[in-house]
Amino acid sequence: MRLPVFSLAIGAFGIGMTEFVAMGLLPDIAHALQVSIPVAGYLISAYALGVVIGAPTLTILARKLNPKPILAGLMGLFALGNLLSALVPTYETLLLARILSGLPHGAFFGAGAVVAARLAPHGREAQTISLMFLGLTFANVIGVPFGTYLGQHYSWRLTFGVVAAIGVIAALGVWRWIPALDNNQHGGLRTQLQAFRSLQLWLILSVVMIGMAGMFACFSYVAPLMTRVAGFSPRTVTPILMVAGLGMVAGNLIGGRLADRAPLTSTYLLLVALAGILVVLATTAHWPAAAVTTVFLFTATAFALTGPLQLMIIRTARGAETLASAAIQSAFNIANALGAFLGGVPLAAGYGYTSPALVGAALALGGLLIALGLRRADFTTGGGVPVRPGMSEQSSVNTRPER
Repeated sequence: MRLPVFSLAIGAFGIGMTEFVAMGLLPDIAHALQVSIPVAGYLISAYALGVVIGAPTLTILARKLNPKPILAGLMGLFALGNLLSALVPTYETLLLARILSGLPHGAFFGAGAVVAARLAPHGREAQTISLMFLGLTFANVIGVPFGTYLGQHYSWRLTFGVVAAIGVIAALGVWRWIPALDNNQHGGLRTQLQAFRSLQLWLILSVVMIGMAGMFACFSYVAPLMTRVAGFSPRTVTPILMVAGLGMVAGNLIGGRLADRAPLTSTYLLLVALAGILVVLATTAHWPAAAVTTVFLFTATAFALTGPLQLMIIRTARGAETLASAAIQSAFNIANALGAFLGGVPLAAGYGYTSPALVGAALALGGLLIALGLRRADFTTGGGVPVRPGMSEQSSVNTRPER
């Protein structure tokens, strides 16, 4: 199991790196292509647009294929998009290349999460999924600072070239190490789309879009919070973001363990904790050491939510796990856009840089109210977790009752 999941984590690392590194390279890209920084910022929106479009579209188009060629092909497309990003001569063509780079994002995580669950030991599905997402969290600790350094000291094109190489390595790893699993997505497209008639599935997606928007409402403005409120110099922002990345790593691992034990209860508790920590951050932001500590706790709590939410969506969408798992990636990107927008509203109105944290707390509580509508019984058997080859349906799922 280790090498297959490791190959998925390499792909997740590359995806995380290309998604977030562009934020630190905007001044360099803007200067090279002779556009303003706000205009260059549309490159971030272009990538997010690619994610939202590609997650359901590519998953539907590849629904009849086995997971192995799907994952390898998605990483190949990802590598191509980033290679073009490194080579294209104009802003307009780079915009298109960023959309292309974002297309495989959601579909890869969707299919990868289902494959990780199929390969997992009994009762450890969420922990195994969290190992794949470790690549994404480590990208924030190692990949993004490294890519930013390359872009600022050598060329931003080199950064995208390195990401393209990571995509090729991931594609080769997937092809070499992922076993030849059968396609377990039952029925045609109409049958799979019927899974989206489930109120429970839409409630989970809504929890992601609203509750996780609470994270992005605050995190989108964490740099000015640290410099203008906590009093750090701009040069210390990168180390602080690395501390936040370590919090994401810790939260990802903790969330996987909690999800395997009690996904719904964990979701309740983590949303309450997220709201509380964001309120605390609005106060501790005035003291440097306390501010950094609270940022670590904030990102750890937010990323701990991904495990329970991912597992619940897989267990809800019986027979359409890959499509639903891809849809949750689109929901995360909607949360990103919504949170950043709502977090900026009080700033535009003249309130201080602690106000986005309070907006985030309100959104987390909004996610909790939605989560209260979920039925516990839907997540106790794990009936939606796919069956591994050679195993019966009964032996492949976690039948322990949620505590």
